[in-house]
Amino acid sequence: MSPKGKSKPGAPPLDRSKETERQKEIERLEKDVEELRHLAGDAHADAELERIREQVGELRREFYTHMGPWQRAQIARHQQRPYTLDFIGLLFTDFIELHGDRGYADDKAIITGLGKFHGRPVAVIGHQKGRDMKQRLVRNFGQPKPEGYRKALRIMQLAAKFGRPIFTFIDTPGAYPGIDAEERGQGEAIARNLREMARLSVPVIVTVTGEGGSGGRWRLPSAIASIFWRTVFTR
Repeated sequence: MSPKGKSKPGAPPLDRSKETERQKEIERLEKDVEELRHLAGDAHADAELERIREQVGELRREFYTHMGPWQRAQIARHQQRPYTLDFIGLLFTDFIELHGDRGYADDKAIITGLGKFHGRPVAVIGHQKGRDMKQRLVRNFGQPKPEGYRKALRIMQLAAKFGRPIFTFIDTPGAYPGIDAEERGQGEAIARNLREMARLSVPVIVTVTGEGGSGGRWRLPSAIASIFWRTVFTR
């Protein structure tokens, strides 16, 4: 048996004790900040609150600066990260969600719709993972199936027809690799999106909000990014 505390061969180097200590320290300081907020108006409390805020900010900067590749992947997959619906609520007004690919079903792993960004009509497309196990099962853990890609394409074509820029929010482990998805033309759906997105006459604004997974063949996230560079920076 390997000695206790040693990492297994091939596993990322374990530095969990230091990371856990830093996280606990940040959480403790955040609780102190919350408690001091209730004492607002007192000069001593305000000074202490500002000092702790600076300390929390410094610890956060140090924590995120020294993270390794595996720790960054864990942060990208963290449950508390904001998802597409969170960004929609914060950034867009008059949002109307549009459902279905008009061919098979409505893929709930993909959120699509129309709204306004600073008063300008836009289209929005993004992945949605879900907060708890029930939501994740409904959203298929943010893994689109063919109907999800076809729904996204329908909205992109609609946006191009009416001259609306397209906002995309990427946070997915990759396209769903199940047999049912392959039977319904997963590869064809992705390839069609690649072709049609290259023909869009409107800009595509890409934001990677979490993980941007692939899976050994063409995937929509990387395609969106490459088309974004072509449509925005080559005009």
